[in-house]
Amino acid sequence: MSAGLRLVPPPLRLADIPPPSFSHIARLSDDTGLLEHARHATVRREHGYCVDDVGRGLLVAAREPRPAPQVVTLAERYLAFLTHAQDPSGAFRNRMGYDRRWTDEPGLGDWWGRALWGLGTAAARSTAPWIAREARLAFRVGARQRSPWPRAMAYAGLGAAEVLRADPRDRDAAALLSDAAAAVGPPGPDPSWVWPEPLLTYANPTMAEVVIAAGDLLGDEPLLRTGLRMLAWLCREQDNGGHLSTVPVGGWRHGEPKHRFDQQPIEAAATADACATAAAITGDDRWDEPLFRSIAWFLGDNDTQTVMYDPLSGGCYDGLTADGPNVNQGAESTLALVSTLQHARTLATRSATRPSGGLA
Repeated sequence: MSAGLRLVPPPLRLADIPPPSFSHIARLSDDTGLLEHARHATVRREHGYCVDDVGRGLLVAAREPRPAPQVVTLAERYLAFLTHAQDPSGAFRNRMGYDRRWTDEPGLGDWWGRALWGLGTAAARSTAPWIAREARLAFRVGARQRSPWPRAMAYAGLGAAEVLRADPRDRDAAALLSDAAAAVGPPGPDPSWVWPEPLLTYANPTMAEVVIAAGDLLGDEPLLRTGLRMLAWLCREQDNGGHLSTVPVGGWRHGEPKHRFDQQPIEAAATADACATAAAITGDDRWDEPLFRSIAWFLGDNDTQTVMYDPLSGGCYDGLTADGPNVNQGAESTLALVSTLQHARTLATRSATRPSGGLA
């Protein structure tokens, strides 16, 4: 990875990055949950709600160290939505119409994993004891299950990692985290393709992050090194002339030319998450640079030099195309922005300007 970031002048400083704002998240929320889609900044009720986004909403709300009353209220609503979606076996329904009727059956897809990620984070970090207790109960029920899909397992494993950091004796969380890392699998022998799959699709940083977390929390040094190697390789693959260029819709296949669009904000946020975890576990400040690149992606240091959020609404644009942003501001993209700005706030406590140096 190259030694610096190519940024739009004047140079971007952490002090210039806006704080995370829940204003647009609140605009997309009602007394039931978090509505999925928006036209520009206006919510589209006809598309209803999904556990995927509500789980992410609980996650970012629980990450707030000193949440405003509005954020606590949002967390309560999201928690209630998730517990309503969960069946006694621990599986979750995903989609609810605006008429409050579920439109699918309980399952173990990505939404199950994202629900457990949010629940585990709330159980471990929520400053409201009643939220933490209920989230822990729902997490424990969901942790009985195992998904056949590696990315669903990776999301769930990150929730388990949160629980395990708070209570290292939690056997259920340890077992789920171990199984999540095993579901990701080891990278193949080719040093030019340090990945367990022949195709990079979506949530790739999440796959590396759960392996890193498992190696750390389960005391498995070789597993930790494997996860760090996967993430460092992925960061190099996503480097385009010194800025972040995330794996786009359609993915990248080994040995084929990279196409660049469309890019999704959630991929930049996942890169920020994984690099923040790597930095916290290793104490190595070289991870600050790819973390900073993830933050800078939202502020215009990307393949089209386009700012990816609306400072008036607080919403994030839904995708980066070759012609600029898709200016709709849905829940997934806005949560990705908020999550990444939470990392920027933490990083700003350690550095007033952009990091120097990079990963070898």
